[in-house]
Amino acid sequence: MTQEYTAGLAVPAPEADAGKPGRDRYLDLLRSLALVRVVLYHLFGWAWLTVLFPSMGVMFALAGSLMARSLNRSALSVIRGRIRRLLPPLWALSAVILPLMFVGGWKLSEDPDHSGTWGLLELVNYVVPIGAPPYPWEVGFPNDLLESTWADQAVGPLWYLRAYLWFVLASPLLLWAFRRVPWATLLAPLALTAVVGTGLVTIPGELGNAVTDFAVYGSCWVLGFAHHEGVLAKVPRYLAVSGSFLVMSFALWWASGHLGPEGWDLNDIPLAQAAWSFGFVVILLQYSPSWQELPGRLARWDKLVTLSNNRAVTIYLWHNMLIMATVPIIDLAYDLPFMQSDRAVAALDSTDTLWMFFLVWPLIGLAILTFGWIEDLAAKRSPRLWPNGVKRGRAKPRVSAGHRA
Repeated sequence: MTQEYTAGLAVPAPEADAGKPGRDRYLDLLRSLALVRVVLYHLFGWAWLTVLFPSMGVMFALAGSLMARSLNRSALSVIRGRIRRLLPPLWALSAVILPLMFVGGWKLSEDPDHSGTWGLLELVNYVVPIGAPPYPWEVGFPNDLLESTWADQAVGPLWYLRAYLWFVLASPLLLWAFRRVPWATLLAPLALTAVVGTGLVTIPGELGNAVTDFAVYGSCWVLGFAHHEGVLAKVPRYLAVSGSFLVMSFALWWASGHLGPEGWDLNDIPLAQAAWSFGFVVILLQYSPSWQELPGRLARWDKLVTLSNNRAVTIYLWHNMLIMATVPIIDLAYDLPFMQSDRAVAALDSTDTLWMFFLVWPLIGLAILTFGWIEDLAAKRSPRLWPNGVKRGRAKPRVSAGHRA
């Protein structure tokens, strides 16, 4: 199971309305790109995407910046608010996949990896993701619509929620340390990754995975602090960029000697992932233009950027299930009258991933309509079906001849 289970990318962000004062549309754009990249990675499985755009590092940095801004208020209320925004969308997913796993034949009491009292306690992670939720590696699905490994694909993304929750809980202490010893706090996770992410010290089980995730993306989270506090802006750009290239060069050098089963997939190479994400994020934040509106041709994507930011948790939690759901839909095409020739079947076989690409986006839209409103309730907002920043039901103000804009 790769660690990229994205996007990624489920960071509960503040209300993202186009043109709303205080919104940084550059950061909103980065979050949207990270989500799209996560979907593409899980759809096509291209390892080079982890090098092209390290979505997880970007998402953790953006979340760290938002967290630092929020911690100007009471730390306890901020943590409570972040957890409140995170949990209801998780509960909706759990309410769907847990019954499906039990109906599919999963018996927790007979699972050698999750049996007994401890296995029952692990189910709590479907309610509060402090650890890894249990699931069977293979389990049935009604009418065999999905392959037997569907639970691994559906539950795997929850590693990100666990890491996010750990960072939220640790943020008051991390921000306190950063304000006193900024560079030590910023670089400490990289040093920890060099210890726990290289096999030098091994922590067994899911605790080891959680500590490794915390270490790998810790510096990106603290980079978010540095961005918000203005520390990063004080570093000369030429120095920050040249230093980042050195760190990223080290990441590629290290990866070249520690390639995993998927080759250059940085998710399988913790130290390379940590160093590459760190350098990449430094460059992105150094060139941060702080747009109030998307400029030029990017403006045409404004509504989608707003929608994806308002529904980031929903998109992240459901995208893998929806990718799998495209398969039985494509299978229906084989029964069409004009698909009965060997040539037509071969053509569909060779382009099935492309059809999955086209189908997954309307399915994501359907998930937004079905489950997205839960994010509004979690944030104590009025529920909306399609929050893309377009105001509906309001008449345009009349402009008199003597008061033209």
